[in-house]
Amino acid sequence: MPDLGWTELLVIGIVALIVVGPKDLPGLFRAFGRFTGKMRRMAREFSSAMNAAADDSGVKDIDKTIRAASNPAKSAADAVRSSAKSAMKPGGETERLSQERKEAAEKIRQNAARVAEDRMAREAAAADTAGESGADAPDEDTGETAPGPTKDSA
Repeated sequence: MPDLGWTELLVIGIVALIVVGPKDLPGLFRAFGRFTGKMRRMAREFSSAMNAAADDSGVKDIDKTIRAASNPAKSAADAVRSSAKSAMKPGGETERLSQERKEAAEKIRQNAARVAEDRMAREAAAADTAGESGADAPDEDTGETAPGPTKDSA
């Protein structure tokens, strides 16, 4: 498109005012606006048709391959970015792994709680047995016997 400055536009406007006249000037500008609008629409349609033809023929794939070959570092960085974006999508691999880890951690917590309850029950039972018989009860952790009640302590 030609590069027109304000002075050129002012000269064109004055000439148009003199040649066409003030009465028909708005109609001329309206017709000129319609003409430029049609030209822009035609240019957009042509451009989109050319892009569609290029997509159908595989030119974009070739262009992508050439760009990747010319700048391998940028190509690798773009591949990493796209992988990261796809991994962060809802329902992606990252979310699935996170859910698996949460489930595994919950199983570990439940198992640890069950083991602790069992141990406390055994210790309580051992303490009750040792308290009733007055005999030395073996310690669960070390296997050694702890001294029972003595005459001095009673």
